[in-house]
Amino acid sequence: MGKSSSQYLEVERKFDIVESTVSPSFDGLSAVSRVERSPSQQLDAVYFDTPGRDLAARKVTLRRRTGGADAGWHLKLPAGPDARTEVREPLGSSADDVVPEALRDIVLAIVRDRPLSPVARISTSRTVDVLRSADGTPLAEFCDDQVTAQAGPDGAEQQWREWELELAQGGDRDLLERLANRLLDAGAVPAGHGSKLARVLDEESTDDAPEPPDDPIHRAVAEQVAELLVWDRAVRVDAYDSVHQMRVTTRKIRSLLQSSEEAFGISDDAWILDELRQLAAVLGVARDAEVLAEKYEKALDELPAELIRGPVRERLVDGAKKRYQSGHRRSLIAMRSARYFRLLDALEALVATAPPPAPSDEAEPETATIDAAYKRVRKAARAAEAAASEDERNEALHRIRKRAKRLRYTASATGADKVAERAKSVQSVLGDHQDSVVSRAHLSSEAEIAHAAGEDTFTYGVLYQLDDALARRADADLGGAIKKLHKSVRKEL
Repeated sequence: MGKSSSQYLEVERKFDIVESTVSPSFDGLSAVSRVERSPSQQLDAVYFDTPGRDLAARKVTLRRRTGGADAGWHLKLPAGPDARTEVREPLGSSADDVVPEALRDIVLAIVRDRPLSPVARISTSRTVDVLRSADGTPLAEFCDDQVTAQAGPDGAEQQWREWELELAQGGDRDLLERLANRLLDAGAVPAGHGSKLARVLDEESTDDAPEPPDDPIHRAVAEQVAELLVWDRAVRVDAYDSVHQMRVTTRKIRSLLQSSEEAFGISDDAWILDELRQLAAVLGVARDAEVLAEKYEKALDELPAELIRGPVRERLVDGAKKRYQSGHRRSLIAMRSARYFRLLDALEALVATAPPPAPSDEAEPETATIDAAYKRVRKAARAAEAAASEDERNEALHRIRKRAKRLRYTASATGADKVAERAKSVQSVLGDHQDSVVSRAHLSSEAEIAHAAGEDTFTYGVLYQLDDALARRADADLGGAIKKLHKSVRKEL
């Protein structure tokens, strides 16, 4: 977010008013000591979206509002039931029709390089009752809104009345439920739309969007593409673990597509698969540094003080954190590029439509199967057993991990939960092993640099031995994990 941005969690419910609705009463609620009427407000808002209404399709609203105590630019993002995250920018941060760059960047994965322009104007005459506790603390606001709206410059004028309940920051969700019941008792009904904008645009909409293909793998890929956009926003604000989660999601999508290439009408050398691989690699720079920083910080904290010699923490922990920041900046550059936008376009197109049916004399496109994915795991396991050197075995074990991951995603998408659980166990064991391989190589490199600088390298050796022991434990645990996976696959088949 920009330096002028502020962020709030908005928890609210909206209600439609019908002919039989009467004024609600909050008497008798122990939490509410008094109800205080605030001065009436006139709120005027211009809503922005792409020509294809991409923000609205994802329940995101972006507006420039004047009037009221919170006048400014408001970006509202879904944050669970009855809740949205609202990011605000002041009115003076840009021209009336130019969306602040800080807000645009948050939803860049949705809007990409498409223009943002006004799609609706909504004026609200609002009466506000503030519900307060015995000590005067605001608990919630009850808003009675008279709304006049218009979609686009030529849309018909719409008018309606609605109620809104909004909890104060950090408010009690149970109280929201009790307050909502009072509005229902007064004859109101839950609103048919999540926002005023949704109501306006729905009234104007005549499009009948085609239904996406209804099969487990298509659904799984569609869900992961939606997740990718969520984690994209988190990476842009550098939320904890967001780079990791976005990288995992990218790999899931690639793995699912590879497991059912024919069903998606793509081949092994498809551009989209290579782009996903490269995106994961870019994110991996920051993620690998983040893993090492956390790993070494924890290990050094647990070591006795007498075993820590020289500026090892500065080299290992601080150095990794600096590499993370550099990798994060590199990720953001990639995520603001036209190349990234075209990848997102291609992913959405891929899950929105099914490939043309095969000619009658050809077999149906092959879809992912647990059996095929498991055979690849077994093949990699046999290669590991036949490895002639430690390096060959390490590569083979890493290959098992990647194939177990693909099996896990396929099993999860097709409802084989036990197979997915066992495949995840294999993946986890070998994840520890691979982390150890990467860490030991890094420790050796850093120890050489430290030695050349005349520093004590004893602690690097201690950490190396800890990693070596971790790798041996993981290797020993692999056999049992593979056997359990085999049993679960046999039961499933």
